[in-house]
Amino acid sequence: SQFEVDLYRHESACQAPLDRQYREEILKLEKAGGRKNCRIFTYTDHDRFTNLEEHCQKVTDSDHEVPSYLAERMANVRRRRQDRRPIEASSLKSKIITWEPSEEFIKNNHVINTPVQTMYIMGDLGPYGKLGLRQYEHVLCTIKVDGNGVITVKPDFNGTKGAYRIELDGEKREVWKYTIENASVQVQPEEEEREQRVFRDLYGRHKEYLSGLVGSEFEMTLPGTLRLFVNGEIVSAQGYEYDNLYVHFFLELPNRWSSPAFQQLSGVTQTCATKAVGWDNVAYFCYPFTLEMFFTQGDESEDSLPQWPVLYFEVLSLDFWQRYRVEGYGSLVLPASPGLHMLTIPTWRPVELGTVAELRRFFIGGSPELEDITYVRTPSTFKGERLSRFGFRTETTGSVTFRLYCLQQSKAFLETSALRQRMQSVLDRLGGFSQQSSVYNVLEAFQRARRRMQEARESLPQDLISTSASAV
Repeated sequence: SQFEVDLYRHESACQAPLDRQYREEILKLEKAGGRKNCRIFTYTDHDRFTNLEEHCQKVTDSDHEVPSYLAERMANVRRRRQDRRPIEASSLKSKIITWEPSEEFIKNNHVINTPVQTMYIMGDLGPYGKLGLRQYEHVLCTIKVDGNGVITVKPDFNGTKGAYRIELDGEKREVWKYTIENASVQVQPEEEEREQRVFRDLYGRHKEYLSGLVGSEFEMTLPGTLRLFVNGEIVSAQGYEYDNLYVHFFLELPNRWSSPAFQQLSGVTQTCATKAVGWDNVAYFCYPFTLEMFFTQGDESEDSLPQWPVLYFEVLSLDFWQRYRVEGYGSLVLPASPGLHMLTIPTWRPVELGTVAELRRFFIGGSPELEDITYVRTPSTFKGERLSRFGFRTETTGSVTFRLYCLQQSKAFLETSALRQRMQSVLDRLGGFSQQSSVYNVLEAFQRARRRMQEARESLPQDLISTSASAV
């Protein structure tokens, strides 16, 4: 820059060896006729401008900006190319923790210390005859090269975009426009092919490295089998009469469903006190549980859709005298689609008529309970066609919130695009929604009634059918 030319002309201003080298180059330029380009110049790594630029970086363009504590500390972290000694494996293992780190150690390890070389392409935008003033020096482009060989150019090459603008705050309000173009020599096809081979080899080794870390010992499911993982959480219970609640739950597996021998299908949460949130008293359990199940597809000729597992639960309360009360029963059909599901299930409890039952519940605890908790839905022992609950009195209580993360594994998901239709049918069979079982039951009953009507019509005499048709 013109500022450096004027500065390093004087020998007294040269302090470092780099300054003396600049002085020699300036004297050579003057003997050769001076600088041809007085506007554009560069600053490199070890120039004074680079040190100040990296140390005094600002977030805004305000003159009154006060750097934060983190900005001041990070300004001292200079990412420069350093000569580091290789660390042997034995010393690395013996010094996992540095109890008394030095200041230099903290600077080098606080951030990802990839060595970087920086060059600033500057522009002296001062008026003619006033070149060399520091206030007219502006950064046109910053080029950084890190130790991995990545080149960063900021701002980017213009290409089809318009020119960059720099407006000066002076008397004439001058506007400078400039463009940045990539003038590098085009790479030869042989070099480009060799570079692609190196990249493919590098990516292949990295893939093998990752495969070695992960391994290939995955347990695959058999064809026609679905594995269902449920990472669940009982989040909260709200709206109940008494305090100190806990939840007892268990999972019922329908036909063609199974679980591993180590899998526990029931559990009990901790006892949790409630807190007032709005108009409700809420007990936050945040109780996690994990379920793993297998579904085996049956005969292809079966038309009935598979039933999905059901999670039954009951909410109970426990007071100071160790008296427990049933606060509510509920059930939850596990979601048939994978992903995150937030479900709030309302509950109810059986009640007895009369004041004596309520007095007994209040003073000595206890209340009517279900002998079989599957009575919340269709009991597992019920084999008839109609289930009557006439005379069974219940009362609506609070609700329980569940958070379920469902994962499904099946070889049906590995089918190719050519077998997409078949895969869809398999997924339909493996992904039946048991919460829609009532709809399917109605459709099946309609089909049965339609077949009976067709059989009855076929059994009628033909003359009777033709007479009724002519009358119509």
